[in-house]
Amino acid sequence: MSAIKDILRYRCPRCRQGPIFRNFTLRGWLSMYENCPVCGLKFEREQGYFVGALYISYGLSILPVLALVLTFWRVAHWSYGTSLAGATVAYLPLVPLVVRLSRVIWIYIDRTLDPN
Repeated sequence: MSAIKDILRYRCPRCRQGPIFRNFTLRGWLSMYENCPVCGLKFEREQGYFVGALYISYGLSILPVLALVLTFWRVAHWSYGTSLAGATVAYLPLVPLVVRLSRVIWIYIDRTLDPN
């Protein structure tokens, strides 16, 4: 449970104290530290490292978008195409949160499978 708590707090998987993302600014909301400020762990091991986070992001997004589509289609009686477009627009504000969360989950999974 502590790992889940630290994932949701965007903390380093090694020391569980250092932040992974820099402080919030509108221009750099997804800006990450290269290394943990506390223990020095390198977050991005290689170029293209976060491609795996795309799969996690996709998995995290499927159910909410599907729920929105079904709600617009069945409850609001919109056409399927309109429901899909509406769900896409309604989900857009959540995309930065999902991207941040998926990167952290990817770092935790990768560090668990290959700690070196």
